[in-house]
Amino acid sequence: MAERAKKLVDQFGLPRVIIVGFFLLLVVCAGGFQMNLFQIFSDCIRRWGMYGILALAMVPAIQCGIGPNFGITMGIVGGLLGGLIVIEYRVAENASLISMGGPLFAQWAAVLLAIVIGIVLATGIGWLYGLLLNRVKGSEMTVTTYVGFSIIAFMNIIWTILPFKSGELIFPNAGQGMRNTISLASSFSEVMNKTLALEIGSGENVITIPTGLLAFFLLVCLLVWLFMRSKTGVAMSAAGANPTFARASGINVNRMRLIGTTLSTVLAAVGILVYAQGFGFMQLYNGPMMMGFTSVAAVLIGGASPNRARISHVLIGTFLFQGIMALGLPVANQFIPESNLSEVMRLIISNGIIIYSLTQVQGGGSRG
Repeated sequence: MAERAKKLVDQFGLPRVIIVGFFLLLVVCAGGFQMNLFQIFSDCIRRWGMYGILALAMVPAIQCGIGPNFGITMGIVGGLLGGLIVIEYRVAENASLISMGGPLFAQWAAVLLAIVIGIVLATGIGWLYGLLLNRVKGSEMTVTTYVGFSIIAFMNIIWTILPFKSGELIFPNAGQGMRNTISLASSFSEVMNKTLALEIGSGENVITIPTGLLAFFLLVCLLVWLFMRSKTGVAMSAAGANPTFARASGINVNRMRLIGTTLSTVLAAVGILVYAQGFGFMQLYNGPMMMGFTSVAAVLIGGASPNRARISHVLIGTFLFQGIMALGLPVANQFIPESNLSEVMRLIISNGIIIYSLTQVQGGGSRG
């Protein structure tokens, strides 16, 4: 019996056993403190949809052979620029003037245009990023981490000199320089969350299902799943799993790595806009700095490794990771009022899982 239990733990992974146990412990503690579990679960579901696409960006990166992409902040920058352009030209207001669809149509028009612009920018950025990674095979994780932090530092300068003029974007009375936090109230704040939202229950015992948000997240997951099963997707996975065999089969390994890196960067651009609309604001400067680490941690918690990732790993890992984040703060505040334990737990969980998972494989970088 003990051997069977040990075998199951080894197969499932000790970190995931600990994370699932910790999540269940937080649920029990929240119930013991008579907290509103319906509201907390609603927040878990909302955060699952908001963060999911950012974690999904890890799948093509891992499958193509570059490993966990800590440099998704390059794609995030493209997505943020798409959102800023939409706000600058007041797309939501203009769409409401020319459409009979009403405010909801205008908000969807704004967020979809921001996504399209972000995808275009992220495609170019991702292609150049992929060319760089093709020149540093074997050191991808080091390079992606360095690039991820470097792009944030570089953009901290760029945000101060971009020629935007909207009062919603620039510092008041300065005439130049982007605000730290950009409100999306006049553009596409919570448009996905509110679309076809369902409320299950009554009174205070209500679970809110952000149907539009989850539908968009699952749609993107489906598109990635279909791509991974296409001829190009299978070739990309083969190139990542065994580059030598892939070359012998006539697969251009460098090209497959370029496609995977570009797709990962594009998904990051889409993901940051989905995340931003859910919170109702965009954060510039150092705001996106650690998003690569939390995305990597989420997909590893779900069962992925630096050499293999699936859509199921994204779905499970994102829910567990964000569920712990949603439960951690209110439960920690019950034990120690006005504490900052939730941030400590986030750092321990994300960094601890990354370190453990990377030590389970030899050579966490390229597979050839």
